[in-house]
Amino acid sequence: MYKIIGADGKEYGPISIEQMRDWMRQGRVSLQTQVRPEAGGDWRPLSTYPELNPATSLPPLPPPSFSDQASKKIPAGVCGLILGSLGIHKFILGYTTSGVIMLLVTIVGGFVTCGLSSIVMYVIGLIEGIVYLTKTDEEFIRTYVDGRKEWF
Repeated sequence: MYKIIGADGKEYGPISIEQMRDWMRQGRVSLQTQVRPEAGGDWRPLSTYPELNPATSLPPLPPPSFSDQASKKIPAGVCGLILGSLGIHKFILGYTTSGVIMLLVTIVGGFVTCGLSSIVMYVIGLIEGIVYLTKTDEEFIRTYVDGRKEWF
């Protein structure tokens, strides 16, 4: 059991190792939080206690699986097919700048060109939607998640 000094300067405890680990995961305490054993001793940063240090006591998080990373493939592909000219598929993949470009060209350019630029943007979105959906999960991740390829 341990005691801690809160951000308000007050002493709190007793706190178990499990509760301290939960608080670390939740961000309620940091590695600089002052801690001491309930039995006594000096106040030291939490990082100096190996049993509480997350690098030594908490198991590492597993790397994201292909299914987690490829989970945007189908929504992006379908939005590319249906709403391609609005660039929504770009926003789904996190390509904000490209999405804004497509949206502005569709709306502003469509007004200026009597819809011609909107048609061009729709064709681009349609092609990109087809490309997203025809790639394997591994190819999709390599190209659009890791490689950050924004166009075609």
